[in-house]
Amino acid sequence: MIDALDRRIIAALQLNGRAPWAGIARWAGTSESTAQRRFNVLRERKLLHVVGAVELDRTGGGSSMLVRVQARPGKGLELAELLAECPEARFLALVTGTADLIVDFVARDNEELLRLLYTDLPGAHLIAGTEHVAVIRTFSSAALWDTGLLPGEAVADLRPALTPPFERVDWDKAPQPLTELERAVVGELATDGRLPVTTVARNLQRSESSVARAMERLVARGSLHFRTLAEPALLGYEAEFMLWLSIDPGHLETAGRQLAKHPGTKFLAAATGRFNLVGHMVLPRRTDLFRYTDEVIGALPGLNGSDVTLHLVTLKGAWTRMDQFDA
Repeated sequence: MIDALDRRIIAALQLNGRAPWAGIARWAGTSESTAQRRFNVLRERKLLHVVGAVELDRTGGGSSMLVRVQARPGKGLELAELLAECPEARFLALVTGTADLIVDFVARDNEELLRLLYTDLPGAHLIAGTEHVAVIRTFSSAALWDTGLLPGEAVADLRPALTPPFERVDWDKAPQPLTELERAVVGELATDGRLPVTTVARNLQRSESSVARAMERLVARGSLHFRTLAEPALLGYEAEFMLWLSIDPGHLETAGRQLAKHPGTKFLAAATGRFNLVGHMVLPRRTDLFRYTDEVIGALPGLNGSDVTLHLVTLKGAWTRMDQFDA
């Protein structure tokens, strides 16, 4: 569906969804005009989108609850469509294995979570069972995943100098709530992460300098990341899966740091429940799962049990429908 140049452009944007076209073109090996044109075509084909997304633990924007859902027989697709319409659903994938769907709900407080999970859950009549795990610490964020398609020099050039989540010593620091202007800026970038500052300022009826400063503050604090949404298969990763691990409490920190460093780890977090380490992973081929299970999972300290749910299709990421990108 796409060629090597498209992949390099996507890889550059994955490093920094808001990188200047000059930098993207340099590492993609093409001209700025060609890079922009290719990007626009990919967007029009609904294969690529860049959005601005807040980090919940940095901003106090809510808490994440990962839900493993078992659908009634033959009702998985219908249920997925209903759940995807839920504004609190940040991520949703149809999977195969011990669950049918994985949904990441974000709730502001316990009252909203109670309403969402036990009162107003869309498609409840199609659900056979659920299991909830609450995210309590992030080790690796999807926004910081490196596709490995570009050299290390590209990472240093394009990506802001941010401390990886698993290396942060202030991970439990009290969040810094967003100001009114910062919330408004985030709202604009949530639908298009590459909106020019001039456009954001005009939409908000604020000065360009104030909008630019607000955006710089958000990025510098690690409160705002720019997610590049594209199916991993387009980049050569045919195996996409969620990994559910049970780790002895005394080894959770070590196991989390160790697994976060693996190049196939897109997202990894400590959680509550019988699965206390949960990740979103990719590998080049499905057959790679055997060696990954043996050599990567098997090497984790304190491992008591594991489960894998293979992705069939991702319907939603960063609150955005993956099949309904706005061109």
